[in-house]
Amino acid sequence: MKFESARKSFLDHLQIERGLSPNSISAYTRDLTTFGGYLSEKNLDFEMLNSADVMEYEIALKEKGLALSSVNRGVSALKTFYKYLSREYAITDPTTELSANSLPRKLPKALTIAEITALLNSTERIGDLTALRDRAILEVLYGTGARVSEVVGINLVDLGKSTVTGDEVTTLKLRGKGSKERIVPLGSFAKEAIENYLVRLRPTYLEKSKSKKSSALFLNSRGTRLSRQSAWQTVIDAADATGLTGKVSPHVFRHSYATHLLDGGADIRVVQELLGHSSVTTTQIYTLITIDKVREAYASAHPRAN
Repeated sequence: MKFESARKSFLDHLQIERGLSPNSISAYTRDLTTFGGYLSEKNLDFEMLNSADVMEYEIALKEKGLALSSVNRGVSALKTFYKYLSREYAITDPTTELSANSLPRKLPKALTIAEITALLNSTERIGDLTALRDRAILEVLYGTGARVSEVVGINLVDLGKSTVTGDEVTTLKLRGKGSKERIVPLGSFAKEAIENYLVRLRPTYLEKSKSKKSSALFLNSRGTRLSRQSAWQTVIDAADATGLTGKVSPHVFRHSYATHLLDGGADIRVVQELLGHSSVTTTQIYTLITIDKVREAYASAHPRAN
């Protein structure tokens, strides 16, 4: 794999999967361009680096006289880059011993239930059948905590039928990072949205494909599998329609899903399984959000809080 291909794949992931802002994407682009220049200068293969190589790169950044925040950002970008490559392409991560000077990790932002409801209702466009697909996508994002890549990767065979009635869709099979599969329950709202889309719109799209068949659940207007970019645009359009421009990405639905589950009393281990996290440590970031809410309530309501 060439460095430029890896860099492009990573930047696409940041934009589409994580929904980072253009400024953040530009910062990562600059940092990886600097790293790429260093690799060329030293005639190094990015897939063959060891911890000593990346430590020397950190030293090189410091010797440039950069501000500590710039060095920290460069180090953080490199760690994030290799973490992605390790997960997606099984490339050895040489950054594990880099100094942990990076700025504190930001907590994910969850939307309120009212904001989520507004986003979902924004798809109710009279006379526009595409709204059926858009509603189903948003309901699945929030109703299952799925990543956008997992949503567009859903196949018809992944719709789990009820063991009681045999025809009612009650679960979804999702394929997560590292090709890990998990089964998640499907709530009544998401189930209804999917069924409406399957009956009223998907057959029309399927007729427009050359083969007249597709295994994908979500199709575009040409009858082929919907792309991540198109699903991402669906979210952006909903945000624009509800005055939430800049606050919403596909991953925000995932953050909100986890936070609302924990706020409702769900066990963190259950949330871990639903999100497909390999470690509960990753899931615990969401408990900090709910703790912050408790602190805010205490500070505003208790007479001896301040």
